[in-house]
Amino acid sequence: MVRRLGGKVAVVTGASRGIGASIAKHLAAEGASVVVNYRSGRTDAEGVVAQITESGGEAIAVKANVTIQSEVEGLFAATAAAYGDLNVVVNNAGMYKAGRLSTITEEHFHSQFTLNVLGLILVSKEAVKYFGPAGGSIINISSIVSRLTPPGSAVYNATKAAVDALTLTFAKELAPLKIRVNSVNPGLIETEGLRSTGFIAYLRTTAARGSLGCLGQPRDVAPAVAFLASEDADSISGETIGLANMARGR
Repeated sequence: MVRRLGGKVAVVTGASRGIGASIAKHLAAEGASVVVNYRSGRTDAEGVVAQITESGGEAIAVKANVTIQSEVEGLFAATAAAYGDLNVVVNNAGMYKAGRLSTITEEHFHSQFTLNVLGLILVSKEAVKYFGPAGGSIINISSIVSRLTPPGSAVYNATKAAVDALTLTFAKELAPLKIRVNSVNPGLIETEGLRSTGFIAYLRTTAARGSLGCLGQPRDVAPAVAFLASEDADSISGETIGLANMARGR
């Protein structure tokens, strides 16, 4: 097996479970040394690290709340101390809260925008300081809801539309530094978080299936991230890879 990320160092935020955990394990299998970031799921994060190291990979778990700048600084300082120059950052940490217009509160708005948008900005800002002269890759995990805009999730939809806009903007800003910025927009992915919201019930409707296909798994997202992190994607920046129909027919 050709390991496309041999010698690379990758930070994956929110990687203790779900999509983030799957991405971390896949990048490690491709040869990267991976920093598994978590905010509160220490046991889960250490479990991801154990799976990686038991398979012959390199990984460490680092606790950091990505919405707090000082903790983000600590995350990248720990990465540099362990592995040196940075090559890949995956902005995966995020949250979803359902809510129709009549129920939206200040807390509902700020909690999602703070993590899903501000967290991405703070991580990307700090990461730029650690990329070497050869640049690197920032990959943002967005969602098809930025275009599908299902009812009952207006604030979350807006955060993911913001992620898409930030991807395009940062791709232009960071191009002189040879830092590529892209996003991956999964469709319906079965995670613990999604199951707990009841959102799957809507996404299984006829209208949603037309755009989303069948139910996907976290492992379906990871290959696209690994591609964008690799030299195979050296000419790709400012793009959004939609994975809406990846699970069709399963």
